[in-house]
Amino acid sequence: MTSQDSTNTFGEAGSAKYVQLTTYRKDGTPVSSPVWAVLDGDRLLVWTESESWKVKRLKRNPKVVVQATDARGSKLSGEPVSGTGVVLDAEGTAHVRKKLIEKYGLLARVLIFSSKLRRGAGGTIGLAITAGDQ
Repeated sequence: MTSQDSTNTFGEAGSAKYVQLTTYRKDGTPVSSPVWAVLDGDRLLVWTESESWKVKRLKRNPKVVVQATDARGSKLSGEPVSGTGVVLDAEGTAHVRKKLIEKYGLLARVLIFSSKLRRGAGGTIGLAITAGDQ
């Protein structure tokens, strides 16, 4: 267990390779999708497309639930953790990319690079999730 794990309020989701991120539609319907995530102190950082529906839902309603999952989001493990999510600025997003490369290595480096080529630097965005109700 690393020192980072000792402050992990996200349980299994804090160290999982994939995390199911659940955001909520206007009518309260939950929508879940598997994402890469990396623990950064007391926050869980996520990287996604800037124009994705999860970003739009998060801007409207910051409540989220995260849970460890497989790459397809079909095999959940660990306990679900409720939290609050925020969309990060360009500097925060650059930090998320750096942390993802540290965790996922070459695969993250390749995906981040190809995403910049395809969508431009602003085509993806970082999200920060804090456990618990804020």
